Amino acid sequence: MVILSSSTVFKHKTPVYNPSMHITPFHIKIATLFPEMFPGHLGHALAGKALEKGLWSYETFNPRAFAEDNHKTVDDTPFGGGAGMVMKADVLSKALEAHKPLGRFIYMSPRGKLLTQDLAQELARENTITILCGRYEGVDQRLLEAYNAEEISVGDYVLSGGEAAAMTVMDACIRLLPGVLGNTETHDEESFINGLLEYPHYTRPASWTSPDGVTRDVPDILSSGHHAKINDWRREEAEKITKDRRPDLWAMHSRKQK
Repeated sequence: MVILSSSTVFKHKTPVYNPSMHITPFHIKIATLFPEMFPGHLGHALAGKALEKGLWSYETFNPRAFAEDNHKTVDDTPFGGGAGMVMKADVLSKALEAHKPLGRFIYMSPRGKLLTQDLAQELARENTITILCGRYEGVDQRLLEAYNAEEISVGDYVLSGGEAAAMTVMDACIRLLPGVLGNTETHDEESFINGLLEYPHYTRPASWTSPDGVTRDVPDILSSGHHAKINDWRREEAEKITKDRRPDLWAMHSRKQK
């Protein structure tokens, strides 16, 4: 990560696919008050290696750098009263305008539509996405309307800020990019791909005794070498797990099968 200017814009980019524009096919812009939080865990393991290879790139910019008062104020009290502070539309707008084109513009919000595997696949096909990470009580609604923000949630709970949620969106997209995981079959068998949760996995040793003294063996079918029967077993297990743990998904899956 390199500090490019006094405006606290952080970038980590490898110009592989388009050297003249210095961006890769999947580029992520992140508006955050805490740019040092990125890339976080995405700078490690497979995502980190993909970043080094230039399979994806990112840049962060701090809206505080675009505040014009001496205190670099980015928030103010809400109209109508209430607890907390609201991030200011005028400051955020200046930050966004300075980093156009934004591509698909996303605001991380608990009131947004839920991040799903289908949505992650859709986002991963974009060339550029820009993610706004909120803090305090949120963002002035006028800013979201003016920029036609797509509000996305990672679950029915509230976080201290949008950064962790943004990295979840990034992770879900990056792992889908060509060349990141290596084996494309991995995507085809994961949870949610076919509307079901994933089947159980086993590896060596074939027989294992847990600390409570119970010996647990790998299901015989998995070492049978009969691939058709293995696929049937995996399908049955996926259906059983989905029905038991996520009745909402099972109901959707059942409707699609009719």
